[in-house]
Amino acid sequence: MASEQPEHAQFEEDEEFIDPNDVFIEVNDDGDLPMDDEDGEFALDGDAQPDEDVVYEDNSMQHFPTHRGSVFAISTHPAAPLAASGGEDDLGYIWDYTTGEEVVKLTGHTDSVTCTAFSADGELISTGGMDGKVRIWRRVGKENWKQWEFLTELQGPDEVMWLRWHPKGSVLLAGSNDMTVWLWQLPSGNTMQVFAGHTGPVQCGEFTPDGKRIITADAEGTLIFWDPRNPTPIFKLTPTDARFDLEGITSLAVNPASTLAVVGGTTGGVRVVSLSKGEVVSALGGHQEGESVEAVEFVELASAASGVPAAPPSTGGVVVTGATDGKACIWDLGTMRLRATLEHEDAVTSLIRLPAPKAHLIVSSSADKTLRTWDARTGELLREHKGHHGPVLAAALGLGGGVVVSAGDDGVCLVFPTE
Repeated sequence: MASEQPEHAQFEEDEEFIDPNDVFIEVNDDGDLPMDDEDGEFALDGDAQPDEDVVYEDNSMQHFPTHRGSVFAISTHPAAPLAASGGEDDLGYIWDYTTGEEVVKLTGHTDSVTCTAFSADGELISTGGMDGKVRIWRRVGKENWKQWEFLTELQGPDEVMWLRWHPKGSVLLAGSNDMTVWLWQLPSGNTMQVFAGHTGPVQCGEFTPDGKRIITADAEGTLIFWDPRNPTPIFKLTPTDARFDLEGITSLAVNPASTLAVVGGTTGGVRVVSLSKGEVVSALGGHQEGESVEAVEFVELASAASGVPAAPPSTGGVVVTGATDGKACIWDLGTMRLRATLEHEDAVTSLIRLPAPKAHLIVSSSADKTLRTWDARTGELLREHKGHHGPVLAAALGLGGGVVVSAGDDGVCLVFPTE
């Protein structure tokens, strides 16, 4: 395997922070074929329910029912009214969430599509699957967002668990179940880095909001902080540190100042980690023991004009953690105290905050078949979004936060007004 280390480009200083010609590690495709899954027939509306005559309430404004099986992933375009969904039917779709019309079918996967993500400028879309493939499409022309062409397939991971684009550039990060993390430069598709050091499936990861660092975590409870240009960790926290021990790590988020990470685990534990010191600052204990923390999201209460006091950003701000106990806990990281608890009837599957000036609002999705919009300042429920016939597995915001687009275990994507 060839390995050369060219001069490192400036990752943080300008838009062209990495030379597309820099190939830090060349990875040969070893010819492994994905395992063939016996796909069987997919039911259109999930498992048959014994109570077939129940009348479901549906307050959605648009729907996309094209997937033939559960929809695992949903993401939205940064500018156009487009969503990208991925599902159990081995397909992704780009579709218009104002009309519900299909724009392009994203083919080529041989197993479930578990993640989709648009690049920061919206010019590229990535899909990742249980087949280990990451496939990239590119917008055609500049007139509109209706035409997309296949660009390249990236190989390396055994099974793709998540995808994240760099907040400013065309650099894509992926976590794999084989304990590796991959970093690619687009549109060339060159492998820039393969990060090793995890001891289990890498279940979550993010670029820090400033784009300068990467944080990843695995199912065995190890958290690693990386410089994108260096395969050696800046720091690593493991379960051997009794203060950090979360058993497996299931979710994480980094505060807007890129100084703190909040990490959630399989047994209900939450840890606050200083990224400058590489150590645990606090443990937050609001979730039921043994219940997995599935989502972590920072909110901004300072934009609120309500007179409700908010932690200044320098102290870490306010974070929301959602778990399989059906609770979303709102924490003030200035005092490390619980501000409020939001309740669903079943597991919380995702949390997304609205952009400023409404960054005090948060949308939760749940296995209880609903999504809910909350005011994180007060814990007040503002709106409940109904229409799914099964668990809501993922959600994303569109139209600058004006709508929420959901992915359902029932095989349908729905669109709701956020407020």
